[in-house]
Amino acid sequence: QRTYHYFINGTEKVRFVRRYIYNQKQYMMFDSDVGVFVGDTPYGETQARCCNGIPEILEDNRAAVDTFCRAGCE
Repeated sequence: QRTYHYFINGTEKVRFVRRYIYNQKQYMMFDSDVGVFVGDTPYGETQARCCNGIPEILEDNRAAVDTFCRAGCE
């Protein structure tokens, strides 16, 4: 898993992206601009449906913009 923070206009607009990778190929990702997990492969689509069905996982990833990205740049 790899996590990226994109800062647009300083800290005014922050984008959090978490990519899930196996064997050098991305199979699923979470993008704070989209707000849900998106699968890139059949396996990733199954995992995304599972993660999107658990409110706590979605809340944690949506909150990561503030807890990791914005907090880390202050």
